Amino acid sequence: MFELNGKAVIVTGGGRGIGKGISTVLARQGARIAIADLLQAEAESTVAEIKAAGGEAMAIKTDVTDFDQVKSMVSAVIKAYGQVDVLVNNVGWDKMMPFIKTTPDFWDKIIAINYKGALNCCYAVLEDMVPRNAGKIINISSDAARVGSMGEAVYSGAKGAIISFSKTLARELARNKINVNVVCPGPTTTPLVEDMMTESSFAKKVLGGMERIIPLGRMGMPEDLGHAVAFLATEEASFITGQVLSVSGGLTMA
Repeated sequence: MFELNGKAVIVTGGGRGIGKGISTVLARQGARIAIADLLQAEAESTVAEIKAAGGEAMAIKTDVTDFDQVKSMVSAVIKAYGQVDVLVNNVGWDKMMPFIKTTPDFWDKIIAINYKGALNCCYAVLEDMVPRNAGKIINISSDAARVGSMGEAVYSGAKGAIISFSKTLARELARNKINVNVVCPGPTTTPLVEDMMTESSFAKKVLGGMERIIPLGRMGMPEDLGHAVAFLATEEASFITGQVLSVSGGLTMA
C-alpha cells in the first residue's frame, strides 16, 4: 500500500473512467481528493463513493480549457485543503476517425481539452507548489502518443505534446523539488471508449479486437492506471522525474 495520508490531490476529469479509477485508488491510500470535472453529476457520484468508503473528497465543476475557471478551482482546493500536493492532469476526449475526415473545429477541441487543459492546470498549481519547493505533477498522456493509433491522429499529437511538455517542465522544476511524470494508458475500458465503439463502426473495428493482441490478454481497467499514479505520487518516487510509464498490458514495450 502506498502512503498518501493527508495529501491534497487534484484529479481533472476524475468523475468517471480512468479519472474515477485514479480518484478512488488515491483516496484509499489516504489522499484528500478534489475532482475537477465538467461532468458534475459523475463527479458528485464518485465523491459520494469515496466518502462512503471512509475517504475525503470534494467536487468542483471545472472546464479545464477555461483558465479563469481553473484558477478558481485551484483557489477553492487550497482554501479547503491548505495546499496542492499532487496534480493529476487526467481529463481527455476524442472521437476515432481518419484524419482526412476531421475538421479544424475538431482539431481545436481536441487540442484545447487534451493539451491546453493541462497547461492551464499546471500553471495554476505551480503558483502554490514553487514557493513551497514541493509538489508532484502526473500527466496522463496515451500510448497513442508513443506509437501512433489508427484514427487518432490529432489526439495522438496532442498527447505527444503532453509528453514533451512534461519532460521540459520536469527539467525546469527540478530545482524546486517538484516531480513531473507521465502515465500512458493503453486500450482501457472506459465510458468514452464504449461511446466511441457505439457511435462509430470505424472505432469498433479498431478497438474490438484489442484483447486478442494485448499480451496480458485483456483491456486495461481504470484502477490499473490508478495504481501507477499512486506510486508516482508517493515519496518513494521522489527521485523519479521526467519519465513516461506505459500501462498497456504489454501492448507497447518500446
